[in-house]
Amino acid sequence: MRLVNVLALVGLPVLSLALPNPSAQDEGTGAGTWSTLAPIPDFTRQEHITVVLSPTTFAIIGGIIPDSQQPGNISTTGLVQIYNATSNSWRSIASAPVPLNHPNAAAVNGDIYLLGGLEAAPDGMWRATPACWVWESAKDKWRAIEPMPAPEARGSAVTAVHDGIIYLAGGMTVLELFAGGKQGTVDVVSAFDTRAGKWITLPTSARAMPEGRDHAGGAMVGGKLYVLGGRKEGQHNVKDTVFVLNVVDRGKKGLESGWTTRHGRMPTPRGGLVAAAIGDKVFTFGGEGNTAEGSNGVFNETEVYDISEDKWQRLGPMPLPRHGLSAVATGGKVYLPGGGTLIGGGGAVDVLDAFSPGHGGGCFSG
Repeated sequence: MRLVNVLALVGLPVLSLALPNPSAQDEGTGAGTWSTLAPIPDFTRQEHITVVLSPTTFAIIGGIIPDSQQPGNISTTGLVQIYNATSNSWRSIASAPVPLNHPNAAAVNGDIYLLGGLEAAPDGMWRATPACWVWESAKDKWRAIEPMPAPEARGSAVTAVHDGIIYLAGGMTVLELFAGGKQGTVDVVSAFDTRAGKWITLPTSARAMPEGRDHAGGAMVGGKLYVLGGRKEGQHNVKDTVFVLNVVDRGKKGLESGWTTRHGRMPTPRGGLVAAAIGDKVFTFGGEGNTAEGSNGVFNETEVYDISEDKWQRLGPMPLPRHGLSAVATGGKVYLPGGGTLIGGGGAVDVLDAFSPGHGGGCFSG
């Protein structure tokens, strides 16, 4: 496992970090099992996105990697790599047309839809682009598609699919790479119809979340989009809410009732977390905004939300705490590639681990 201390984003001091034994393949937590898999090749990676292509494969897209020309700095990348769970191996496919960090992406019928994200601007900031593309798996080529409406351009949105429509909830328009810099959180909700190849207009009641969020966890379960936790205008302004939007009937029936806020609150408010659903449970991992001494600002929490009961349960900790990673669920496991081990965008890793759910922990009603 490679660790890169990248501190240019917010000017943080170098902090030491104790890493787990990389030779350990399985670690039981009393509430699920962690497995260490083949690491991401070529580069450490964070602020990317992961999408499931098939029951045994997923792809990671974009993000930030070490700058080969300026050691200690970072670069935004368009690199796309596919992991095969059967062979525990990686391969590269055609890179995205432009390098993006905090990209919004989803897979539909084995193709990848890349719907904007943040670009590295000439002034050194990361700014949103409305440009969109689809990767056609049969050709291993990217093709430009209708761009996102310019006022809705952002990265770091919760992205999920139902019935051929990709939904984007919240996100951020800009990230100024210095301490206290603007982070541009939005409450916007957008939808792209992959069958028509167009952005569609949602009912007024569905076009905005109850409050802006970026770096939130998200999952689509039973035709409902869940947005969990996240942050608003900065790493330390973290949230514990669960917002829900009913998206049944291809953007008509349920959307008109708008967003609701569930009673159950996350036991640990955090941003920069990831989430993935197995059945009617949404598992959440890691994040940032931890003020505990020695935490480097990063959480190791694993918590699960029972949708039907509207209750949370604390599980055992992650083997390696991190934020700015991504997660997907397939084959009864949650896969978590990459991420950062220091708040503010530092400490990128090449780790790929997988979580197999178990039982245990304490319940919370919020």
